[in-house]
Amino acid sequence: MVRSTRKFKSEVDAKLFAMQILAKGWSASAGTLNPHQPKQVVGPAQIEQWADPGLGG
Repeated sequence: MVRSTRKFKSEVDAKLFAMQILAKGWSASAGTLNPHQPKQVVGPAQIEQWADPGLGG
């Protein structure tokens, strides 16, 4: 198992990357970095809904 962390300038960029990861059949999670408030964490169970605009993300 390999873990990688990436930073993105926008949430849209992060969502596009997450969709690429999911398309490969891999697991992903997302979240905000400190000191951004309010903190947001998107776990693997919610990542597809968060990233896909067609699902309300």
